[in-house]
Amino acid sequence: MANPNPSPLLRLLPSLTDAAFLLPVIIIYGRLQGAKLLLGDGDTGWHIRTGDWILANGRVPRHDIFSYTKEGAPWFAWEWLWDVIFARLHQWGGLAAVVLGSLLVLCFTFALLYRLVRRHCSNDLLAFVITALAAAGSSLHWLARPHLFTLLFVVLFLHILDRVREGRTRLLWLLPALTILWVNLHGGFFVGIFLVGCYAGGRIFSWLLDPDRAAAPLALRDARPYVYTALGCLAVSFLNPYSYNLHLHIWNYLRDPFLFQHVQEFQPTSFQHPGAYYYGPVLLLGVLAAAWSARERRFEQTLLLSAWIWLGLYAVRNVPIAMLVCAPAVTGMLDSWLGWLKQAQVASWWNHTGAAFQELSAEFSALDRPWRLHLASAAVFLAAGLLHYLPAPPEKFIAHYDPKRYPEKALTALGEPAQAGRIFTHDEWGDYLIYKLYPRLRVFVDGRSDMYGEAFNRQFLNVMNVKPGWRETLVRHRVDTVLLPVDSPLTGALKETTFWRVSYDDGMAIVFRRTGSPPEAQLARTATASAHFDLGAAAQADRQHCPPSAPRGEQVSVPSHSEGREDHGGRAAARINSNRDPKITNLNRRSEPTCCGTF
Repeated sequence: MANPNPSPLLRLLPSLTDAAFLLPVIIIYGRLQGAKLLLGDGDTGWHIRTGDWILANGRVPRHDIFSYTKEGAPWFAWEWLWDVIFARLHQWGGLAAVVLGSLLVLCFTFALLYRLVRRHCSNDLLAFVITALAAAGSSLHWLARPHLFTLLFVVLFLHILDRVREGRTRLLWLLPALTILWVNLHGGFFVGIFLVGCYAGGRIFSWLLDPDRAAAPLALRDARPYVYTALGCLAVSFLNPYSYNLHLHIWNYLRDPFLFQHVQEFQPTSFQHPGAYYYGPVLLLGVLAAAWSARERRFEQTLLLSAWIWLGLYAVRNVPIAMLVCAPAVTGMLDSWLGWLKQAQVASWWNHTGAAFQELSAEFSALDRPWRLHLASAAVFLAAGLLHYLPAPPEKFIAHYDPKRYPEKALTALGEPAQAGRIFTHDEWGDYLIYKLYPRLRVFVDGRSDMYGEAFNRQFLNVMNVKPGWRETLVRHRVDTVLLPVDSPLTGALKETTFWRVSYDDGMAIVFRRTGSPPEAQLARTATASAHFDLGAAAQADRQHCPPSAPRGEQVSVPSHSEGREDHGGRAAARINSNRDPKITNLNRRSEPTCCGTF
């Protein structure tokens, strides 16, 4: 039995809440690549530069500011508030501050998730185990980007909705206020409206299925506050710099089939990936919990689980939210099963094991549940933060873009931006160039696939994949410098033409300079030959895992280190991928670090 007056020293000791708060720190710096994990996506760079632009100009951009191919095109900087906050952090503390800010959001997310899960069961140890499993399963999309706030807001909404279900209806007023913040931090704000809608739908299902028809109207009455709240959240979501135009833009963006065919984050979830050892069991238990919730007549939970398990399977970027939604219901179901196991007609060792685990958890909970000052978790987080700013920090605490994935050395070869000219590179490296060289340099393409649109993105992929018309696209945009991974199919094609020469090659990145702009008349006369060359180069790239070697007469200004190199194609790749083309097997595949490797 818990002591009603625990020792004051107990307030200073760490608790499972502290441990849950530190789960991202433990996973990122203990199991994964450290700060490089959170900086594993070039999008972070252009978000920071967008925030710099907003701080300098006092308004949000409405047209493209980063490219020379779409200059002046309409653009929605829909995460502008995140951009401003983290641009300011970057000004104060560099990329280390951006990493720590993102890490803090993750820490609060899983501390709150643990407290939510604990409300659904009496077994604190079980609650922590499921929270840890959900954290590990969601780590495949831990990046220093605005979507981390969506994970935090999902947990906040679930907390509030859980309390409202217990009768604290007035808490619903908090949800529209949170939506105002959410819509300006990340485009995932509609997830909150969907969560409220599921609770309304659950009460409607109760009204439809309740065998006691005299009590059924009460369920329909209980649905009304959720419906009004969902409508209120939708109404206040228009309080953003783009008003309803943002909603139309997101709607059209998410209906674009090109997005789901070519953007890596929107590909279906793979259970052959090592990370499936974490998210796979949670999703499987979630299916069982959906059925269990229906049996317990908790239809709102059944709707939530069914929807997010399906969405998690449909697109890999939805897996983290599916983990957050599944964790409370899965824990409640397992806790119920443990209670049943003590009296079940099974082998006695099962009964003894279930009883012993529950007794152990009850004793532990008596010590763990009294409130704490949480000084331990704060101290560990601060210590981790200070390690980033040491003169010689440990490898995992160095906050910079991984030079094995990004062309850091090649920037020197490019020279001053004015000398670099109009650079072509893939979208992931375009993000990196924006971070490093904006506003002195504009890029051909970057990670803002919604702004560039399907037609332009197809042209970009045709160039990367050496498909017919690739040379005309480069000429049309007056490209005079090309920066590529050394094993890109386009690298081999450029080595075969006399219009380009290699000016830099470090074994990971290669820089080409145009030797002379071919006249339009010459392009017209050689159109047929160009088409044959395009097909031949593409076929050659298919037959080889790495591009053809430079011809003997090729002009190279620096020694080439391409031969005998490690294959970087899967690591230095763009997020717009050509996986759907069977001819391309290793182009433009972005690495997503997870607990067990890369995705």
